[in-house]
Amino acid sequence: MATTMMNPNGTTPPSRPRDPDFYAGYTRFEIECEFVQSLSNPLYIQHLALNKYLDDPAFIAYLAYLDYFRRPEYLRFLLYVNPMTWTPLPTPHTEIRANGTNRYPGPTLRALELLQQEQFRKDAVTPALIEAMAREGFEAATAGTHV
Repeated sequence: MATTMMNPNGTTPPSRPRDPDFYAGYTRFEIECEFVQSLSNPLYIQHLALNKYLDDPAFIAYLAYLDYFRRPEYLRFLLYVNPMTWTPLPTPHTEIRANGTNRYPGPTLRALELLQQEQFRKDAVTPALIEAMAREGFEAATAGTHV
């Protein structure tokens, strides 16, 4: 026998049609924004690589789709970005710049940019690369601060 949810006052709540743009109470945009921001964590990128997500063509296409977060109207929703100083990086991912704060897009956009590169996706399992990304993000985040 099926049971019906009842409000505390004994009435049945009205049924709402399922909105295809809502997932567990969040919009698709909110979920995508949260996911893009999670890419600022190098260990999460390594997790994606170790679990073969970065080998999946559908997942790679999804990462390319998420590139819309680079556009100015969407940058404002990202927490870990410095859009005032960002320009596209022409250097390969293996060159970790010690003095690159004037060209550093913040870990969120930097990761999204790097994940577009096949070689980076292959190398994302290496601890040295993940450590370098973490160091680069920390240095960029603390540039200009006095301890």
